[in-house]
Amino acid sequence: MSFNVALSGLAAANKDLAVTGNNIANVATTGFKGSRAEFADVYSASILGTGGKVAGSGVRTAAISQQFTQGNINHTGNSLDLAINGNGFFALSAQGQMMYTRAGEFGTDKDGYIQNSSGFRLQGYEVGVGGQILQGKKTDLRVDTSNVSPKATSIINETINLDSTASVIDPAVHPFDPADPNTFNWSTSVPVYDSLGNVHTLTQYFAKRSGNEWEMLTQIDGLNPTVPVVPNDFSAMSTTLTFNSAGTLDTALPSPTSIDLTAWEPAELNPATGAWQSNGSVASATGVHVDFSNMTQYNAVSAVTSQNQDGYATGQLSGLNIDETGNMFAAFTNGQSKLIGQVMLVNFSNPQGLKPVGGTAWVETYASGVPIEGMAKTGTFGAIQAGALEESNVDLTAQLVQLIKAQSNYQANAKTVTTQTTVMQTTINMT
Repeated sequence: MSFNVALSGLAAANKDLAVTGNNIANVATTGFKGSRAEFADVYSASILGTGGKVAGSGVRTAAISQQFTQGNINHTGNSLDLAINGNGFFALSAQGQMMYTRAGEFGTDKDGYIQNSSGFRLQGYEVGVGGQILQGKKTDLRVDTSNVSPKATSIINETINLDSTASVIDPAVHPFDPADPNTFNWSTSVPVYDSLGNVHTLTQYFAKRSGNEWEMLTQIDGLNPTVPVVPNDFSAMSTTLTFNSAGTLDTALPSPTSIDLTAWEPAELNPATGAWQSNGSVASATGVHVDFSNMTQYNAVSAVTSQNQDGYATGQLSGLNIDETGNMFAAFTNGQSKLIGQVMLVNFSNPQGLKPVGGTAWVETYASGVPIEGMAKTGTFGAIQAGALEESNVDLTAQLVQLIKAQSNYQANAKTVTTQTTVMQTTINMT
């Protein structure tokens, strides 16, 4: 019996050494979760025995339990390196089989699908037609590298102040000439885009005509934006602006707060389609609404305090940003960004019931319970940190101490064997 007890102790110590050695071997493995060997004593007794005088029968390995504590987060700067700060796992599709991991070392394949080094695709939620995340509609996440389509300018918002002390310019003496700064007091410009993404320049020239009256002359690419004309004939769309004593537009006169350029023709008009051509390509004529309702006339230098328009050129993918909730935004060279998906997280009622399958991945078991899918930073799910990786949660110092303890246990159980051998030899010599 003593031999069996000692042998069970040797087996337990050997198992402890194996678990500790595996922890030490994976101290630098991203997303690795350390394990510990858990042991239970063994007793043998008859059904009617009280067990009060029963010697133990040794030890057995009760479980090898994985410890899903948080590992340190190391920032890498790679946008597709993902770490989970808190509870949850990334979901991966391995040719249809679902696996779960904390290792967020991802990249893209030739088709743009996000995958790990084993080729397993990261799972998430796709984006609907309206640009919103379709919660619950799981899919293989993909980075779309196609260009974003251009958008023609439809509205321009401006906040402008005109200097109330500016000199009055008589158009009879100084007729408007965009090349002659003596024919206007001040000018400003803003880029506008056509339906093909070509950029043009809308310029506004302001000429003071009386104490509170200004004339705004508008051109696009040096042309009148409402009437097709020969270039450089100095024609411009004229708008009269009258200010009240408070320095704001006097709408009672009425003075307009906006203008509509219903069919600006920045290049050559195509008589067949009514559209204009740019660099040989036909682009749609477009209407632009210019809102200057915040325009003022104060005793301050003429200046633009804010100016924006809603058009943009075509853009190429320049980067990828992922926020703490897993939303994936594609950034383009034209300054635009687009939501292209959301990384989902998965959790389990009993994570220790998951079955490790190698590659720092686990699969669902009956003991783990069914996967609970959700969005980061909701419920019990942690936050996603892009450009970072979760390190192994193994404490190397603690594991080295455990290694010494396991070695001592092994030596002690080996001593039990040698002691029992000596006792048996003594007994044999007595006979």
